Amino acid sequence: MDSISRNEPLDAYSQTVSSVASELTPRVGALRVPRSRMRGGLGESAGSAVVFTSDGFLLTNAHVVGAATRGTAEFGDGTTTPFTVIGVDPLSDLAVVRAAGATPPPAELGDSDDLVVGQLVVAVGNPLGLAGSVTAGVVSGLGRSLPARSGGAVRVIEDVIQTDAALNPGNSGGALADAHARVVGVNTAVAGLGLGLAVPINSTTRRIISTLLHDGKVRRAYLGLVTTPAPVPDRVGERTGQRRGLRIVEVIPGSPASQSGLRSGDLMLSAGGQPVRDAQGLQRLMFAEAIGRPLPITVLRNGALVDVIAEPSELVEARG
Repeated sequence: MDSISRNEPLDAYSQTVSSVASELTPRVGALRVPRSRMRGGLGESAGSAVVFTSDGFLLTNAHVVGAATRGTAEFGDGTTTPFTVIGVDPLSDLAVVRAAGATPPPAELGDSDDLVVGQLVVAVGNPLGLAGSVTAGVVSGLGRSLPARSGGAVRVIEDVIQTDAALNPGNSGGALADAHARVVGVNTAVAGLGLGLAVPINSTTRRIISTLLHDGKVRRAYLGLVTTPAPVPDRVGERTGQRRGLRIVEVIPGSPASQSGLRSGDLMLSAGGQPVRDAQGLQRLMFAEAIGRPLPITVLRNGALVDVIAEPSELVEARG
């Protein structure tokens, strides 16, 4: 094997990453957001955001904007513009802001449902004050559901993408893209987990984004579960025709899930009469119409099918 053929795989990889970087870096801005400090005065936090419409709307994380109503966005060409916060959804960790001035052309939003474990992904953001930083890796896991804690408050981010692309403070709100520069996720930093995570772009989050654009907030039903996809035992799968379910990893104390009798270790098979095979299947049910209404859930517990009735509450969380 000659030196050229030995280098071809690396060259192809490099070309893909550099192509994605060239396409997306101008479209990912650095956000500067004012923050109040414990001892008075104002500070500032940093994050990233992705331009996703031609009229100046940017997509970022809810935790990036926090309780702020405005801030400043800066792009790779040096352009700086103020922005206002249009809407925030803490449960999905998504927020929409709108720039007052000109922005670069929008990035193309993809569909995370097409991702597979092991697929190349590229993260573009502004970590540690370093504008236009690019890292690459692979999809390490799909359909995760993980808790994020702030003091005594617990928030569950559903259906996240796990990646080994390096993420640092300031990457939050930036783009996670596939090899065609389509944004398939919004990078999010969950402190203490040591994982690269991204909120997916799929049919559920598109609905959230659309609602934020029109209403400024999303009324969300809340169960209080941390889950991960898991296989259904063969004997149960043969009887039900279902091969995957959601393993309950944690039940948040005092939550509707806890009050219904759901337990850590249960394997959720259905909710609302519909099979649940991944976190998105459950998340699709957690909108305004589910609030305060009985939700029948079937789980596999110690080899037996168990039916419970949960009553999702409305997610109410102070911003900040």
